[in-house]
Amino acid sequence: MTPRDDAGVHAADGHDRIRVQGARVNNLKNVSVDIPKRRLTAFTGVSGSGKSSLVFNTIAAESQRMINETYSSFVQGFMPTLARPDVDVLDGLTTAIIVDQERMGANPRSTVGTATDANALLRILFSRLGQPHIGSPQAFSFNVASVSGAGAVTFERGGEKVKERREFSVTGGMCPRCEGTGNVTDFDLTALYDDSKSIAEGAITIPGYSMDGWYGRIFKGSGYFDVDKPISKFTKRELDDLLYRDGTKIKVEGINLTYSGLIPRIQRSILSKDKEAMQPHIRAFVERAITFTTCPECDGTRLNEGARSSKIGEISIADACAMQISDLAEWVRGIDDASVTPLLGTLRQTLDSFVGIGLGYLSLDRPSGTLSGGESQRTKMVRHLGSSLTDVTYVFDEPTVGLHPHDIQRMNELLLQLRDKGNTVLVVEHKPELIAIADHVIDLGPGAGGNGGEVMFEGSVDGLRESGTVTGRHLDDRATVKPSVRESSGAIPVRGANAHNLKDVDVDIPRGVLAVVTGVAGSGKSSLLGGSVTGRDGVVSVDQGAIRGSRRSNPATYTGLLEPIRKAFAKANGVKPALFSANSEGACPNCNGAGVVYTDLGVMAGVETVCEVCEGKRFQPAVLEYRFGGRNISEVLTMSVSEARDFFGGADDAGARIPAAHAILDRLADVGLGYVQLGQPLTTLSGGERQRLKLATQMAEKGDVYVLDEPTSGLHLADVENLLGLLDRLVDSGKSVIVIEHHQAVMAHADWIIDIGPGAGHDGGRVVFEGTPAAIVADRSTLTGEHLARYVGV
Repeated sequence: MTPRDDAGVHAADGHDRIRVQGARVNNLKNVSVDIPKRRLTAFTGVSGSGKSSLVFNTIAAESQRMINETYSSFVQGFMPTLARPDVDVLDGLTTAIIVDQERMGANPRSTVGTATDANALLRILFSRLGQPHIGSPQAFSFNVASVSGAGAVTFERGGEKVKERREFSVTGGMCPRCEGTGNVTDFDLTALYDDSKSIAEGAITIPGYSMDGWYGRIFKGSGYFDVDKPISKFTKRELDDLLYRDGTKIKVEGINLTYSGLIPRIQRSILSKDKEAMQPHIRAFVERAITFTTCPECDGTRLNEGARSSKIGEISIADACAMQISDLAEWVRGIDDASVTPLLGTLRQTLDSFVGIGLGYLSLDRPSGTLSGGESQRTKMVRHLGSSLTDVTYVFDEPTVGLHPHDIQRMNELLLQLRDKGNTVLVVEHKPELIAIADHVIDLGPGAGGNGGEVMFEGSVDGLRESGTVTGRHLDDRATVKPSVRESSGAIPVRGANAHNLKDVDVDIPRGVLAVVTGVAGSGKSSLLGGSVTGRDGVVSVDQGAIRGSRRSNPATYTGLLEPIRKAFAKANGVKPALFSANSEGACPNCNGAGVVYTDLGVMAGVETVCEVCEGKRFQPAVLEYRFGGRNISEVLTMSVSEARDFFGGADDAGARIPAAHAILDRLADVGLGYVQLGQPLTTLSGGERQRLKLATQMAEKGDVYVLDEPTSGLHLADVENLLGLLDRLVDSGKSVIVIEHHQAVMAHADWIIDIGPGAGHDGGRVVFEGTPAAIVADRSTLTGEHLARYVGV
């Protein structure tokens, strides 16, 4: 008998909810929710209220952990170990696919085509139909080098050892000159060493090349040159050995080592990494010492002559990858060959998904490291749109980031398409246009950080409007166009801008006002400002690049706030400042200043326990005896920004006044981070919090022009008002503020709007409107004008 309930429903059909009980990850306070399956659920609330903690760090993390446990111990050994989230009950989970905003690939070989398998399909297509035929699909791959060889092989046959001569060859598509990177490097030797000094005197100026460590021993023991002789006196042979010698086995102090010249070593250890993923001092060295020029042999296509010579019609694989994806989709539609029909169908579907998701302006040869967070997220979506999987949980982190209101409508259609295939769609989102299509809403709050982590509302969108929560009150907020605008005090002239898709743009960006550059995604906004404005003197640029920092980094270390605090503690107690650093002399010896002890259990999830010696305070007991203004260093790091601002901004007689620290705390509070703890690990901050932390840090830089790239990313509707207040204060203090933005409230608040378009990719790249917000609303001739007019209710 099949088990059924009173209503006659099959028992297997009763599991229609994901049940969460007692979630306590990060700032969640025993959260319990029921999430309907096969529906679109939006998670709302102010930035830092606990949305990501619930969706990503609890639901998605546990789903991923349980799937990993289904693999063998051997396979698990190669996977990241995940600890069980701090939650009492998690029931009804399905396979979770996370589509987040993490930038794609720290690998210079990764492109949009390789990241989405579109390149793999194209390579098969050209290996079948390309003329002249040059080989298998790997003959069209810029990651496979052509190699050949011959030699004797020994094997046993009939109990006897037999030797035979064998030859082999692999035909790859990699350009031999640039090794498939599309760029060749040129080194400025004066940035590698100071030739007036000897190596022993520290002539080598490459970061990390200290003569006190192993490098010093290797140079001394190599015997290729005299380390006490100035480099300017080296012979041609000695200089060649120092700079270019390939890996050679040497013996130093009885130890077998490998000696390499400086340039091969830099190419292996530094240039094999993505520039964006480098530490700041390494990146500064690379920018100073190395120039990247397009490879003259392959003209930047990364492919050798053979791969470029094979064509379908008049098009080579290099031409196909360089095309705008919307054009490439049209070209593929024109190919009709029965032998590759299934392949063409899959390729068309992949390329059409790019166009449908609003990325038709990209090309497949675009390096994936150059994509913005929003573009990366949508590129990852391409892999899932054509998937046959159903009953999967898709988890999205603000999929509308970087999207013009025009593009948000298309994104909504795609999310509903995923839901209608029978999937559960969970979206962390702030934009009312996306919240409006949700079947179910879970609002977290009431505040951020320690003031958040509670469920304020669960139900329908209409119920949210009437709920009286912060999100409910602001859901129907609509800005009005400013009745009067500021007069500019001059202009930043841009002439003949032609970076990427720009078509010789001439525009004057006004100074002394709030100028907003807008347009659909891919129209050329970032190309205009990044290529023509951000490099100028006095321009401070705050982009969306990720903040890099380990779990030991926190707002106090990242902003430089800890420096004046440590000095003040040291001066007040007559000891060294290093004692007040958890990464230096003051660290607890048991946990090395981490506050937790991590036990690696091999293939099983590691165990993290609070350090028994310091009880999570990270410092030695002796250090905690020292006080400043009545608090020890651990108590200071547990303060929120608002508390610390009052503490360090007190009157002189309070004994805790540090003007340098107070100035940094003022900036952090200005960008809406008053609730964040000074010692909170950077890894626990949300995306919006990290960008505002970066903004607060760069506001200290000396400059009279600020360029901000979508500062509303990750901001709740209520926080957008605070951001507009901050931008106004910057302008009123005499600064010029230029903002790349899609949020209509920011457009309406601008003094001047520059609209780039009319479309994306080669359909954009022109200035389609310049003027005040009132003028663009009255004109309504562009997509931006149309959507802004609708937003302000005109």
